Amino acid sequence: MSDIKKVVLAYSGGLDTSVILKWLQDTYQCEIVTFTADLGQGEELEPARAKAIKFGIKPENIFIDDLREEFVRDFVFPMFRANTIYEGEYLLGTSIARPLIAKRQIEIAYQTGADSVSHGATGKGNDQVRFELGYYSLDPSIKVIAPWREWDLLSREKLLAYAETHGIPVEMKHKQGGAPYSMDANLLHISYEGRHLEDPKAEAEEAMWRWTVSPEQAPDMPEYLDIEFERGDAVAINGKRYKAHEMLAELNRIGGQHGIGRLDLVENRYVGMKSRGCYETPGGAILLKAHRGIESITLDREVAHLKDDLMPRYASMIYNGYWWAPERTALQTLIDHTQQSVSGFVRVKLYKGSVTVVARDSVNTLFDQNIATFDDDGGAYNQADAGGFIKLNALRMRIAANARIKRGS
Repeated sequence: MSDIKKVVLAYSGGLDTSVILKWLQDTYQCEIVTFTADLGQGEELEPARAKAIKFGIKPENIFIDDLREEFVRDFVFPMFRANTIYEGEYLLGTSIARPLIAKRQIEIAYQTGADSVSHGATGKGNDQVRFELGYYSLDPSIKVIAPWREWDLLSREKLLAYAETHGIPVEMKHKQGGAPYSMDANLLHISYEGRHLEDPKAEAEEAMWRWTVSPEQAPDMPEYLDIEFERGDAVAINGKRYKAHEMLAELNRIGGQHGIGRLDLVENRYVGMKSRGCYETPGGAILLKAHRGIESITLDREVAHLKDDLMPRYASMIYNGYWWAPERTALQTLIDHTQQSVSGFVRVKLYKGSVTVVARDSVNTLFDQNIATFDDDGGAYNQADAGGFIKLNALRMRIAANARIKRGS
């Protein structure tokens, strides 16, 4: 008899998690609580409720939660304050969603008296690490069930056979060979993996992209946006204020029309393998460019350089699942401190897949036109001062050069 009494399952209602739900019931003979998160994936989530009821899940044990605002406000925006990019390109759209899902699962476990949580991540991917590091960080005593590391249903054919045997509804796309890609979507991005993309030599098919037009098909006229920031977070577009999730959704819509935010990446997974994925992150691409634009006039040079030095490490923390770790929290405190003066507006130009900052201003600007001008600065800057600065910085190199000359080398 299993010691598992009640499990909170991260449940999408798709084939994999529907099989997991039934498998948990059969294997552990436990009570199941289903949790479906609305992160802005753009899909109808109510069918998940109907499927859960069909499996005998009590209505009070079915949770479908709208987490869009919390997701953008408390996870995406803090990450963007650091200008976070993994391996020079990836905006971490999947990675940043996992700690929120883990957090809500633990909250529901407390609320319902569950002793365990479960997820549908495979044993090959990064998500198993992200989910479980989140679980243990928030509740070190929680029991975790990872079906893909326990069962023998390790192929699509076995999953379909299990579903047929147990009366689990299977969508027509699965019966006809399955979806052409494995996709994950939320308000920050949509990702595509698997099938055709498993060959890194094969170019992604144009029909694959859902949020963006190709840059070639984008409008021939550029579009300009004035984005207003307050303490590092975007709050308004062209004078209209938005909630955090509305801001990102609107920038996704506008950016997608201009072919912005496409990425084809071979990334280094935490578990050790290389994996190819394609991503659409139109709103995120615009926000990161605009955020750098406002920082360029409001941040001290050395503070900006320090942030750039720390960003790759911060990105790795998120990619590897350490959102709830003390080092990420400590680094976030530093990053947020740097953002106290990062307020003002940035004008960006969107044109055929590109985002360009063309203007910026702030009451906190450190740009002094009197000093930077190429015209007469009225004595604001003494150019002769540069001579001493250069000689002092060149001293060690002059000493080394003289030593080489004496050695005759």
